Amino acid sequence: MHDDRTLVEARLKRVLDERIRPAVHPASVPLDVAVWNAPGEPVPVAEGLAAEPVPTAVGEKWGAPWGTSWFRVTGTVPQEWAGKHVEAILDLGFDENMPGFQCEGLVYRPDGTPVKGLNPRNQWVRIAAPAEGGEEVRLHIEAASNPVILDYHPFLPTRLGDKETAGSEPQYKLERMDLAVFDETVWQLVIDLEVLGELMQELPADSGRRYDIVRAVGRALDAVDLQDVNGSAAAARAELEKVLATPAEPSAHRISAVGHAHIDSAWLWPLRETVRKVARTTSNMTALIEDEPDFVFAMSQAQQWAWIKEHRPEVWAKVKKAVADGRFVPAGGMWVESDTNMPGSEAMARQFVHGKRFFLDEFGVENDEAWLPDTFGFAAGLPQIIKAAGSKWLLTQKISWSQTNRFPHHTFNWEGIDGTRIFTHFPPVDTYNCSMKGSEIAHAAKNFKDKGVARHSLAPTGWGDGGGGTTREMIAKAARLRDLEGSATVEWETPAAFFEKAEAEYPNAPVWVGELYLELHRATLTSQAGTKQGNRRSEHLLREAELWAATAAVRGDFAYPYEQLDRIWKTVLLHQFHDILPGSSIAWVHREARATYAALAQELNGIIDKAQRALAGEGTGSLVFNSTPHSRDGVPAGGARPATADGTAAIATRADGGYVLDNGLLRVEIDGRGLVVSAYDLAADRETVAPGRAANLPQIHADFPNMWDAWDVDEFYRNTVTDLVDADEVTAGEGASVRIVRTFGDSRLTQVLTLAPGDRRLDIDTEVDWHETEKFLKLAFPLDIHAERYASETQFGHFYRATHTNTSWEAAKFEACNHRFVHIEEPGWGVALVNDSTYGHDVTRTVRAEDSGTTTTVRVSLLRAPRFPDPETDQGVHRFRHALVPGAAIGDAVREGYRVNLPERTVTGGAEVAPLVTVDNDAVVVTAVKLADDGSGDVVVRFHEAHGGRAKARLTTGFAAGSVDVTDLLERPLDGVPAPELAGDAVSVTLRPFELVTLRFTRG
Repeated sequence: MHDDRTLVEARLKRVLDERIRPAVHPASVPLDVAVWNAPGEPVPVAEGLAAEPVPTAVGEKWGAPWGTSWFRVTGTVPQEWAGKHVEAILDLGFDENMPGFQCEGLVYRPDGTPVKGLNPRNQWVRIAAPAEGGEEVRLHIEAASNPVILDYHPFLPTRLGDKETAGSEPQYKLERMDLAVFDETVWQLVIDLEVLGELMQELPADSGRRYDIVRAVGRALDAVDLQDVNGSAAAARAELEKVLATPAEPSAHRISAVGHAHIDSAWLWPLRETVRKVARTTSNMTALIEDEPDFVFAMSQAQQWAWIKEHRPEVWAKVKKAVADGRFVPAGGMWVESDTNMPGSEAMARQFVHGKRFFLDEFGVENDEAWLPDTFGFAAGLPQIIKAAGSKWLLTQKISWSQTNRFPHHTFNWEGIDGTRIFTHFPPVDTYNCSMKGSEIAHAAKNFKDKGVARHSLAPTGWGDGGGGTTREMIAKAARLRDLEGSATVEWETPAAFFEKAEAEYPNAPVWVGELYLELHRATLTSQAGTKQGNRRSEHLLREAELWAATAAVRGDFAYPYEQLDRIWKTVLLHQFHDILPGSSIAWVHREARATYAALAQELNGIIDKAQRALAGEGTGSLVFNSTPHSRDGVPAGGARPATADGTAAIATRADGGYVLDNGLLRVEIDGRGLVVSAYDLAADRETVAPGRAANLPQIHADFPNMWDAWDVDEFYRNTVTDLVDADEVTAGEGASVRIVRTFGDSRLTQVLTLAPGDRRLDIDTEVDWHETEKFLKLAFPLDIHAERYASETQFGHFYRATHTNTSWEAAKFEACNHRFVHIEEPGWGVALVNDSTYGHDVTRTVRAEDSGTTTTVRVSLLRAPRFPDPETDQGVHRFRHALVPGAAIGDAVREGYRVNLPERTVTGGAEVAPLVTVDNDAVVVTAVKLADDGSGDVVVRFHEAHGGRAKARLTTGFAAGSVDVTDLLERPLDGVPAPELAGDAVSVTLRPFELVTLRFTRG
């Protein structure tokens, strides 16, 4: 029987490929084709339809990189096709092995009505079913000649990733432009045979069910007349009816299929092209919904919905109807599927604020799930953000990509840093582009780690990134798999329906505590430094703009810029998408991102300046505005006072070369190489730098990962390292500062080390003129600290990681994320390393042979130089600011992290500015002070416990407060949560570790 089975499988493949599939379209006639190539960027639909094309033909080349060609296809349905199902087959030159990542098209009728998208595995357009014969056909195709960046050798440097360097050589050749008869019986036979053939391959070799399928398939193939497939297809299908009708076992795994098309908001294409990708895919899906009564499609990323509304109103009308019918489902409740490691606290919150509000405003839909299938790991602060937004579930698939450890669950409760738990599901199908292949369905069932206590999983089904979404073939396969012996069962459901079933059947799901670390794509914490700096600085400028605009609006007649801030927030949130902020997009994306961030900075600085000048009033004095959440040099948090100077700092020549900086709190020795050989905490009588070692040490590594250049850094990069100890210049600068210049390779590194009066902090300003290739630059700080763990700031708190590598889980975290600080501590004494724009770092520990002491080395990642997908990644000048803070407790790390990111601003004026909100406990950190988004004028204050312990605080308003409510992130009062008691203009709060709270005050 084994030989018979093998023969049937081989026979099935050949007959399908050579006879049955070609018979799906048994007759065809060519269409007439003409083309107009749009000059430059894409044109409005009306302009493309009105343009006068010139004749072209199948076989002709078309499409310069990133160009748009408008094809007009015309023809007549032959009279002899009357009563038949007729389709247009429109092949722009697709490579069917790559469902996305290449040319695409959107088909329109002459009146501008969108019909459907054209994609590699979706090339058909229905003309008539049935045809009368003689129908005139006239269609227009907006065809995008996006170049293939991710080819079969995806890591070769290419200049195609920017229209400015891509050239003009045509990329594609028209392959087919025909009218054809569609034989649905043959097509159904293809699906029957594919489903059974794929299932047959997955069943055990000695399975009786497999024998049944082998025999049935053999009989069906016997029934096919190879010279008349169309005439014999029905008889062949009849041989398969019984085996297809045998129901699944009651214990079968149950799969909720969700129609899906994962569309990266930018990646190997620019943002403007994503607008069109979304229009093509949604046109496909609304058309499919009209044809398939059971099909449900879910789309995430409110930004993509907003693009349709703004740019494609004709598509938007169809989408709105499908949403109203419950068939097209808004998913995820976020503005984009963002990175979750690097966005700051408020930015992560605003992803949900703007995403959920869009779906509520447009459709009245409240999302209960976060939908992030492709994000590169998940920060430990995320669960309470999801809950604070009014959601309760999370879906992702990406952790299955981890290279070292297999995650132990597919369905579980994820616990964040504050104790919040979110019911979470990882689809065991291990893809967010499921195509309903038998191998995928079988893998989901076999792979599901929670079998025995749960049996539901979800399968996001459809081609993404330009593949066009779910296909009619996938739906046909799912129909056969709905209840089929030997297979998991498949049913189309919404994400919410799946989660309700999964949660109900698994009330005691296991718990995973802490971050969901992806053991892959670690270099995304460093690649494209300019984009990351733009994000960090935009986040802090937005904090300042909201704070000072709200203060000025409450105190006077300043007009709070609601619409302007809303637009800017959405732009910043868009650029936190998980291929923009991580640095894994093409050059075009990052070139535009840098320009966008520069424009936003100018705009936000304008808001800040205008508000501060309104607050400062008349006068010639100098007022210092403090935007940090802590008092600073006599200036209260969120207030302004005249500048004061306190303390001194001195510089002296060091006996062995170099300099000594001393301000009475710290004494820092910098040797003749420009390296910090001592940072002495005078009050604690404690050295910071490990004996015999030097801090502020630049190190460079070769950096050529096995795959995914911009994404990955592999552990073997540590095998070779060059310490950049040679200095071209070590000189005294202004005040207590030292300037160091180093050259290496084709690059130049300039640093200024400053010890300011009154600060227990060594500021390190670094400028790198970077011209290396496939190198990784780090800055090392070997510390004389014995610690088994260290803290990294994350959203609304911090998270601890091990300094050791006891297990493979710990060893895999050889590059990790922090926000403004890392903190390492022995009981009673610690060190913080704070930054203004870097995220990647590593921490290692070694035992010194000479004294058995422990050296814990923190290294911050500055720059990389991958060549794919942007061959010029990070070439040019970059500026970073770090600070070493000896003797720092965790609260000092929090405070100094804010200070390095929010410099004081000095404004001329005569009026001190009292804070709009004052908090009497430094452990309670205010992350936002703003006016309510609804324009009511209410004041919204968001804060959290930042030290990791319980805290009580008194929050006092600098305005007459009428009432106060505890709200969710969307500024809606929380059900069942009593309003705090207002005592005058103050409220008292008690917070658990890292607890996040939003208060909304009306003004009395």
